[in-house]
Amino acid sequence: MKKSVLDNKGKKVEEITLHDEVFKIEPNNNVLAQYIRVYTTNQRTGTSKTKSKGEVAGGGAKPWRQKGTGRARAGSSRSPIWVHGGVAHGPLPKDWTLKLPKKMKKLAMRSALSLKETADALFVVNGLGMDKISTSAMSAAVKTLGLKGSVLYVWNKKDEKVMKSISNLTNIRAAYAGSLNPYDLISAKTVLFEKDAVLDINERFKK
Repeated sequence: MKKSVLDNKGKKVEEITLHDEVFKIEPNNNVLAQYIRVYTTNQRTGTSKTKSKGEVAGGGAKPWRQKGTGRARAGSSRSPIWVHGGVAHGPLPKDWTLKLPKKMKKLAMRSALSLKETADALFVVNGLGMDKISTSAMSAAVKTLGLKGSVLYVWNKKDEKVMKSISNLTNIRAAYAGSLNPYDLISAKTVLFEKDAVLDINERFKK
């Protein structure tokens, strides 16, 4: 497939060739849904933890003798039924990690890219050409390019001026092409690729 490359004014400057097998496949929604489930589950830290009666400070001595007081027997003041006692059956650290085969990950990525291309929500720019750090200039560039909604800017060579200009805008975020994933793509309304970034993705995800 042919894809137009725009300058920061929205004018076409050249045309590049991208693989149909990466950007124009029939999206596999089932695999994409599985990927998103795995990705979001893997964001869980699994560090929730409560203390059992053996871990709560204090409670070493038996509160009163076993028999003869008329009260229920008690072995520790840190029993879960006591105030300031431990927690019974509370959460413990857990590894929530799920995995997907590499082929499914690649298919999910190609599906996400194809969805964006089909929806005319994927653009390629030869550079944003920021002369200085400027939030207002970046906002104006987004409007000039006709990008709507939440925007994902995918870069390959880091430009500090561009990164810092983006940082104060709530409707645009940046992602490195080498760590781009389907969840990032699906979460954005529009995707703006730097030319080198889209060519990198084009080669890495071909069959």
